[in-house]
Amino acid sequence: RRCYRYSRRRENAELARAGWAAAAARAATGTRFPGAAAAVMARLADYFIVVGYDHEKPGPGEGLGKIIQRFPQQDWDDTPFPQGIELFCQPGGWHLSRERKQPTFFVVVLTDIDSDRHYCSCLTFYEAEINLQGTKKEEIEGEEVSGLIQPAEVFAPKSLVLVSRLDYPEIFRACLGLIYTVYVDSMSVSLESLIANLCACLVPAAGGSQKLFSLGAGDRQLIQTPLHDSLPVTGTSVALLFQQLGIQNVLNLFCAVLTENKVLLHSASFQRLSDACRALESLMFPLKYSYPYIPILPAQLLEVLSSPTPFIIGVHSIFKTDVHELLDVIIADLDGGTIKIPECIHLSSLPEPLLHQTQSALSLILHPDLEVADHAFPPPRTALSHSKMLDKEVRAVFLRLFAQLFQGYRSCLQLIRIHAEPVIHFHKTAFLGQRGLVENDFLTKVLNGMAFAGFVSERGPPYRACDLFDELVAFEVERIKVEEKNPLKMIKHIRELAEQLFKNENPNPHMAFQKVPRPTEGSHLRVHILPFPKINEARVQELIQENLAKNQNAPPATRIEKKCVVPAGPPVGMYVHVCMHPCVHVCVPLCVRVCVLVCVCVCVCVCVHTHAHTHCSF
Repeated sequence: RRCYRYSRRRENAELARAGWAAAAARAATGTRFPGAAAAVMARLADYFIVVGYDHEKPGPGEGLGKIIQRFPQQDWDDTPFPQGIELFCQPGGWHLSRERKQPTFFVVVLTDIDSDRHYCSCLTFYEAEINLQGTKKEEIEGEEVSGLIQPAEVFAPKSLVLVSRLDYPEIFRACLGLIYTVYVDSMSVSLESLIANLCACLVPAAGGSQKLFSLGAGDRQLIQTPLHDSLPVTGTSVALLFQQLGIQNVLNLFCAVLTENKVLLHSASFQRLSDACRALESLMFPLKYSYPYIPILPAQLLEVLSSPTPFIIGVHSIFKTDVHELLDVIIADLDGGTIKIPECIHLSSLPEPLLHQTQSALSLILHPDLEVADHAFPPPRTALSHSKMLDKEVRAVFLRLFAQLFQGYRSCLQLIRIHAEPVIHFHKTAFLGQRGLVENDFLTKVLNGMAFAGFVSERGPPYRACDLFDELVAFEVERIKVEEKNPLKMIKHIRELAEQLFKNENPNPHMAFQKVPRPTEGSHLRVHILPFPKINEARVQELIQENLAKNQNAPPATRIEKKCVVPAGPPVGMYVHVCMHPCVHVCVPLCVRVCVLVCVCVCVCVCVHTHAHTHCSF
């Protein structure tokens, strides 16, 4: 036991030193380490773009879009301008319409070469256009007759796009809606000042602080940042996904994503596609999806679906016949509530009893009346939690699931010092062997996946910022196992976790009053609406520079993430090897592993059958 405790202390100290060395190396090269200091302020919007229908370059069977204006005109040093944005503004293709359509809004997610995501919010409306075509000569029975084609009123789509590295869809909806309102209602507010204020607005990146701001059109808007940027922010998207597909279908998609299968979702709503992809990815926490993630795929890029790599992709339902014959893709119909798993795909499921426990917990959360359905005197009403809290309760179930799946993972971390920079390696065979799951197909695929490799790289260092998952996997696993037999205690714990997830997104109970003007009812149906005006580019650039100069005079604020030694938690069963000799109790696997870590440990291991002492000398 003394050897075990001493070995653990030496291991933690060595891992900590390696973590600090790696942090120093990354700081020297400019790479952000999970526990490093992070700047509080970030730009609310990197670019504002006006995209319209291109009458000069009609495509085969449909039109094309073109960038009419962009602000600022020069790229930011830290954020390049996204290429091909005009494809994503109209994912179904650029088509003229003979009807006045409602303005639409959705969010597209683009990923750059550095794996950084850019959230492109698109507000699309239709402008009336009169296309007068010139005189056309027609040949009728050998005679040339000069005919004039009558002017036809058509409506061309135009999109206002806001590109940001921050994920605040409702704030972006309000900002773009405000610009549209000023335009369509002819308000006496300069569009140039609105756009400049938007592009120069700085907001907190995380930390639970609030930012109250105004674009200058009688609006009052509030941004509430999450407490921890490592925890996903989902709103009500997870609850909506379960409402659309049901428990079993979502669990199948969850297992498909974790085992690196191709997943395709389709819906008649672009925003529902974005929400569903966001929800599916958030259920993976603490893992992060590292393959192509395209919640809205344009029609011109449908060939991406033939890619050999796994993906999460969403397409509009008008293309479901084009993707119906994909043989190696799991297809989910969000509107119909069904999923299709091809016969050639063997979908690995969660190991028992975790699968049954997860299904039972989700049933209790989503169908609270199920438990009392057979009671002779049921309570008068069993109400669901409100949508935002229900969303967090569902996520809490998956947090408990991952805590049980990854229990004791830190005991299988190995530090390799033979490289210039220390490398943290995960001993997969030992982890599976300790659990008796060496032949389990699901967990083996998860541990071999890229998401888990990123998990080890990010959460392996022993000295970093910790979050809810670190506490759960270290201290609460035994409680979770005990509560599985008591539904009341299980629900109580789930709601405690849900409260923490809810508080992460809503840390301040008292929200400031917000006001954003909306367009007049039916304004899009007016007969005479002027086209969206040309923005004075020089004026916008001048105002942006003025606002940036004001921000530079403000003292720079930084947030130091609270770093600590990551709790290791209890080891998994079958971890400690107990010698048959009555006076010897030694963890042989740990000694061998410390030999690799410390490189100076002299380990003398004698066969257990000789009843000799096994010891480590340092």
